[in-house]
Amino acid sequence: MMKNYGIPVAAEGWPFILPLAAVTPLLFIVGWKNTGYAVLVLTLFVLFFFRDPDRTVPHGKDVVVSPADGRVIVVKDIYEPDYLKQDVKQISIFLSVFNVHVNRAPIGGTIETVKYNPGKFHVASVDKASLDNEQTAMVISDGKNKILVKQIAGLIARRIVCYAKPGDTIKVGERYGLIRFGSRVDLFLPKNTDLMVKVGDRIKGSRDVIGVIK
Repeated sequence: MMKNYGIPVAAEGWPFILPLAAVTPLLFIVGWKNTGYAVLVLTLFVLFFFRDPDRTVPHGKDVVVSPADGRVIVVKDIYEPDYLKQDVKQISIFLSVFNVHVNRAPIGGTIETVKYNPGKFHVASVDKASLDNEQTAMVISDGKNKILVKQIAGLIARRIVCYAKPGDTIKVGERYGLIRFGSRVDLFLPKNTDLMVKVGDRIKGSRDVIGVIK
């Protein structure tokens, strides 16, 4: 699974951060101060974007935690036809460029499915992004319940990272991937889940409880 090596920055960010950090002082040395300040701001933004803070994960029987930081934009009952093939509750979370983009496991269990689907790059907050956009779907089973979580690319996001593989065992709140530069995460839970969130709520990955499966 994904690691941050004890540093509160996702490892996937260093290939972007280190070159920018190396170039910045050189620009000041050669006298290109305006460019230097611009690159310094860009370096700080990229460092901020790839931040990966530790979180305290709530524990409890059949608790589902948030897989991502962001704003809840959809809460509805639907039929999920592709993976779970049953009536479910869908919760969609929109991640702006200012949110932490590391994704966390909503429940603990065994990963049954990981499937990448290429697609379009609609704005992540619109409904058609859930169906049409590039995405990676993951099904987790705890032996009693199955949930589906999708990492969905947005208008700017063009890279989905998912380290989970079928057969892996994952802990609730464990890091398993990220999406670069603005995106969406959709969560599909059993219809008998008592939800603890509503549209408009701002939530934190692995820290906040989405609901409890009855």
